[in-house]
Amino acid sequence: MADFFWFSDAQWARIEPLLPTGTRGMKRVDDRRVLSGIVHALQSGGRWGDCPPVYGPKKTLYNRFVRWAERGIWENIFSALAGAEDVPDRLFIDSTCIKVHRTAGGAKGGPWPMVSARHAAAATPSSTPSAT
Repeated sequence: MADFFWFSDAQWARIEPLLPTGTRGMKRVDDRRVLSGIVHALQSGGRWGDCPPVYGPKKTLYNRFVRWAERGIWENIFSALAGAEDVPDRLFIDSTCIKVHRTAGGAKGGPWPMVSARHAAAATPSSTPSAT
């Protein structure tokens, strides 16, 4: 089970009071199990069909994700988890893991492709001067 994502007891203690209670209908699949499955799906590219059965039915994972998003529960969970951690004084962003658009290279602008002066001088003229 080392490949699966599970919330720690400390994280779950902060999350559990934020979850909806008193729902009607069939017996609910364990919230901790489903929430861990949702995080697993999002970490692996958002494919609900690739979630292992240990997290519960795939349709349950998807439905609960969508319903909680509509009710704003995810914002509360993120705030609870983010507010509990100590924020360092300095944060560093390594450019090897941050992707930017290919046009955001910061190179000097100008004609494309760049032509060196040597090649420009050797190039044949595009028109012939008139003899008169």
